[in-house]
Amino acid sequence: MRAAIIHGPGDIRVEDRPDPKILTPTDAVVRVTASCVCGSDLWPYRGAREPGDPHPIGHEFIGIVEAIGDQVRTLSVGDLVIAPWAISCGQCPACRDGVQTSCGHRASWGGSDEHGLPVDGGQSEAVRVPLADGTLVAVPGVSQPDDALAKSLLTLSDVMGTGHHAALSAKAGPGRTVVVVGDGAVGLCAVLAAKRLGAERIIAMSRHADRAALAREFGATDIVAERGKAAADQVKALLGGVLADSVLECVGTAESMDQALRCTRPGGAVGFVGVPVGGAELPVWTLFRKNIAVAGGAAPTREYLPELLEDVLAGTINPGKVFDAVMPLEAAAKAYSAMDERRAIKVLLRP
Repeated sequence: MRAAIIHGPGDIRVEDRPDPKILTPTDAVVRVTASCVCGSDLWPYRGAREPGDPHPIGHEFIGIVEAIGDQVRTLSVGDLVIAPWAISCGQCPACRDGVQTSCGHRASWGGSDEHGLPVDGGQSEAVRVPLADGTLVAVPGVSQPDDALAKSLLTLSDVMGTGHHAALSAKAGPGRTVVVVGDGAVGLCAVLAAKRLGAERIIAMSRHADRAALAREFGATDIVAERGKAAADQVKALLGGVLADSVLECVGTAESMDQALRCTRPGGAVGFVGVPVGGAELPVWTLFRKNIAVAGGAAPTREYLPELLEDVLAGTINPGKVFDAVMPLEAAAKAYSAMDERRAIKVLLRP
């Protein structure tokens, strides 16, 4: 099969890999029908995180189950499934508590499982999925989604669930004002999540006309292009002299966290989901002085998948609009450069 391999910063190659097969009784083999490039994939691509030895990359995909191990009980060959970005068993204390990203048996896409066996990356033609019952979610009644539905289903693997995690962590909801820091796919999905949870005043921070337009379509009532103190002043002006109740940090840099805290009112809440690369340490004195609550982290998208899937299938939300480019898997290197250079919000890859 063909798969995207990261060899080093700026070096993505599509290469031949062994076809996946069942290696343990809890495995499934999935033929990938759509995968994508994540903003967090750009950190090793840019060299902000050490990419290590060449390895498969990608952690978001949907596809068709082609084989299952003897102990798989919740899936059948032919099912259309969504793979969350984190592999999880579904049975350990962390999984039962809804924090599958801290699963005691967690494996990693493009890495290895708890037995030391290699795991394929999602940007591939096919993937061996360890712990298939705990990880994969079957899409009921759908085997061949149209392009629009396939895109929205794919967002449930990561970005829509991650935006939802930010909104929940920041207590977004009816009667609360919201600021979203970050206009990538996660930030845009966070706008949609805040709207879905009932927030009526949502300020999206963006300097890009196409992203700002999609933010408005997803429910943003205002757009702020300023940064730093000027941005906080603009938020205060928009909200009648006060800062926001809920701020969703969807980038992961020191600058984005500083922006989030500047925009949060005393007694407000910050939900952070940006992968913390670049020194996004929290200033404890600021939190103490302003009584700001901070929550969030690695989003347990497996926990949120059933709820969000119901809304996607009902047409209540359409997060797939964050995909503004579709490329063949063989063009994975071009997909990375397009996102790195902000020529695309999010690129879908077709095997």
